[in-house]
Amino acid sequence: MPELMMAMSGGVDSSAALLLLKEQYQITGATMLLYSPSDQQGCGSFREAEDAKAVADKLGLPHLILDFRTEFRRRVMEPFSRDYFRGETPNPCIECNRYLKFGALLEEALKRNIPYLATGHYVRKGYDPASGRYYLYKAADESKDQSYVLYHLSQRQLAHAVFPLGEYTKPQIRALAEQAGLVTAKKKDSQDICFVPDGDYVGFLRRFDSRTCPPGKFIDRQGRELGEHPGIIYYTVGQRKGLGVTFGKPMYVLAKDAARHTVTLGENQELFSRRVLVNRLCWMYLPGITEPVRVQAKLRYNMKEQPCTLIPHGSDQVVLEFDAPQRAAAPGQSAVFYLEDKVAGGGVIVSSLPEE
Repeated sequence: MPELMMAMSGGVDSSAALLLLKEQYQITGATMLLYSPSDQQGCGSFREAEDAKAVADKLGLPHLILDFRTEFRRRVMEPFSRDYFRGETPNPCIECNRYLKFGALLEEALKRNIPYLATGHYVRKGYDPASGRYYLYKAADESKDQSYVLYHLSQRQLAHAVFPLGEYTKPQIRALAEQAGLVTAKKKDSQDICFVPDGDYVGFLRRFDSRTCPPGKFIDRQGRELGEHPGIIYYTVGQRKGLGVTFGKPMYVLAKDAARHTVTLGENQELFSRRVLVNRLCWMYLPGITEPVRVQAKLRYNMKEQPCTLIPHGSDQVVLEFDAPQRAAAPGQSAVFYLEDKVAGGGVIVSSLPEE
């Protein structure tokens, strides 16, 4: 049987993936140690590594714990902090998949002459003979689809990737794990960033990064001062609650300017835009574009794809022109493009654009 490394997070999905693959491959389980606190749970922690090892031991499979804490800090935590202080809203799970799971872990597998890396993502892999390109398409259970966080995978990474869960629903996966008596069968899914398990981003930034974030002014779209705020890191685009100032009507964060230390506020309708500028492009099913292309796109993970036109805009940039205005396009988040159920590509949101 061919050899395969199974990325084991310590959760039910990667545990059930082992069950689905163990008759097809000679498997080595591997868990990435990503950060240090021994009292925390979540992907990359000591506790999750222990659960992953228990699953591998029960199934009689070898298991490795690989210390990627230095790489995780450099590739994920430091960029997350840097981008937040710049006024962006980064998605560290995307960077972790790019540089750790399908970067450092895949390279570790290949160094050991293991040609395949499997993960517990809900996504399906395809191949287009006409173009000779691998691609991803959405999971059969669209409510669990995770193609959004994998749009950046290169052709080399896709060639070595195996995704056994793409045809299954979450209840089916839990049932598999329960039938096998795995300790992870009833574990809850994590909803938070692994290194911010309490959801307190500002608390994490204060502990992790020594730089200061000065207070500044709330302003409106015309630049008029509306009040004072303690620092831009306390706010995200689209936020309404927790502004610390009352206006007699609901007000929302429209934009942040790290250079001027301003947070722009406005009413809900001001958050909507039809045109969004995207850069740092990664192409998957499409090798790139030279003229407008009709696609569907989503601007954040928990969003239904929306019809739009993808328009080239200079070097390594595109404009997404949506058929209907979209709410709260946050700089730093990723925009992912789809052709039907195939991932065409994606990139990072720069800003909303005014109507032409």
